Amino acid sequence: MFTWSLSAEQQRDLAQRLSSFLSRYKHLSDSYIIEFFSEDHWQTLPDSWQPVLQDLSYPQIADLLLDAAHGDRRYPSVWPLSLLAFRATAHSLSFPRECRPERGRAAGPLNAQEFVENQSQSSLLGHIFRKHVKPKKQHEIRKLGQLVKQLCDQTDCNRVVDVGSGQGHLTRFLSFGLGLSVTAIEADHALVAMASKFDGQLLWTLEKEMQKKNCSFPHPASQSSPRHVAGWVNPKASWVAFVKQLSFADCVNEGPPTPLEPCKKRLRGSEQTCCSVSQTSPSHGSTDSGSCSQDVEMTSQQQQQSTNESEEESSAKSCCSCVPRVGQEASSINEDSQRSYPDFVLTGLHACGDLSTTLLRHFVNCPHVRGITSVACCYMKITTEENPTPPGLVEPPAPLTPGHDPLPSEFGYPMSSWVRGVPGHQLSYKAREGACHAIEDYIRRLKEESELLRTHCYRAMLETFIRDTRPDLRRAGIQTIKKSHLLTFTEYARLGLPRVGLPPGMPLDPERVEAMLKLQGRVVVYFSLSLLLAPVVETLVLLDRMIYLQENGVDSQLVPLFDPNMSPRNFVLVAHKTHG
Repeated sequence: MFTWSLSAEQQRDLAQRLSSFLSRYKHLSDSYIIEFFSEDHWQTLPDSWQPVLQDLSYPQIADLLLDAAHGDRRYPSVWPLSLLAFRATAHSLSFPRECRPERGRAAGPLNAQEFVENQSQSSLLGHIFRKHVKPKKQHEIRKLGQLVKQLCDQTDCNRVVDVGSGQGHLTRFLSFGLGLSVTAIEADHALVAMASKFDGQLLWTLEKEMQKKNCSFPHPASQSSPRHVAGWVNPKASWVAFVKQLSFADCVNEGPPTPLEPCKKRLRGSEQTCCSVSQTSPSHGSTDSGSCSQDVEMTSQQQQQSTNESEEESSAKSCCSCVPRVGQEASSINEDSQRSYPDFVLTGLHACGDLSTTLLRHFVNCPHVRGITSVACCYMKITTEENPTPPGLVEPPAPLTPGHDPLPSEFGYPMSSWVRGVPGHQLSYKAREGACHAIEDYIRRLKEESELLRTHCYRAMLETFIRDTRPDLRRAGIQTIKKSHLLTFTEYARLGLPRVGLPPGMPLDPERVEAMLKLQGRVVVYFSLSLLLAPVVETLVLLDRMIYLQENGVDSQLVPLFDPNMSPRNFVLVAHKTHG
């Protein structure tokens, strides 16, 4: 399963080449497609590129630019060497995203394998783990769960900590399916309550099935039931504070919840029924990677606006550990409990932004963490020295109290000393946001000549009319307009203009509208050129993490574990400690 690794020298050399290449084409990775007309992006391309790109069909764009595996390239004209070199270099520097076929299974589209019988139900995952789980997540939890179990066997460690556990889909598979002892941490109380509810439903189903078959559980429920923690993992806190959260969770848990009944726990000698909790904490958890493939209309202002929207409060009975924030009651846990805490393996399925880097730092610094499987997402939310507070950054629900050893200022990128010293290593917010797009999905749209492709042009056109009236409004957030590809541009504009405070009936020059619509192909070509850099940016971010681990004496492997057509953020960084 551990399929891809580089020597330390190869890692450093690749980091230099990636930084040099991305620096040269920074104008592409840092540009916003909605400014295609207002900033005249087409004219920023080399003069020799423009004539050979401007008349390409959508399938040609896919085959000749984006699809690295396409072998039969037939060019409608002679391409300049600089364009050919740009494409070839982008493909060669990026980590290969294709996952290997599973043993005994032929290579081919995912839907022809585990979803052949039912598009919504994986044939390779037990039915009790498919309930409430979308196909994409079924694929992910099965593949990652097996890898985590393999790592546990390799490190002789049966305990797992699942950070950003969401509704607990991976947690349940690890616990009830693979018999591992799992503690799950999630910041959103509502998701923790839901996870506990689903645990109870699964136990009830298991119980009924075992009664029918007149046999016992494959794993004793008292041992395999997960522990759920409603807690926020602070990137600024030390591993000691992190272990305190886990220690407290273990103290308040007393075995599995009764199926479909509120659970009760003993806290310091007194019986306590878990309280109702409100959804007041931001989630830092397992984000659906499909959300990372963001609509190209989204801008930093939109993301900030979305972040600032007030969360809807809801209450639910929770079977979670009522865990205080780090720095409150958890501080009463004796320091000896950290030293004697049992070893465990860390995992995070699409842990957002700095949460992934925090887990890697805990893996390196905490003596109890034996191994890690890290699946990252939301690179735009990573903190950098140039942008320490990117839009969407989750702030702590409460400040750390004195005596909890807050870490010095450390950023999510770069993590390694080597990359920090490489000229041109800096990655802008826009470049990191672009790295979250799904290139495979876009290739599919191009080959199908999907009407969805016109949305890029519509938003870029609207930007020009907005700036004509309000030059101060740059990349104003209008949010996604549903089924915009089925609208005429005039209809699209009437829906979008009021969202930025402009009248829906604002006059639009019909000749200008028609002229820009004719350039839709150029908009798609330009976006495809910038999208070609997305895997390169992701490679540099992940390589930096591999180098960070190597600098701290740990070798790592990068596994393209998931099918990228179903799960665009498909890389898993795997590492374990070979000493003590």
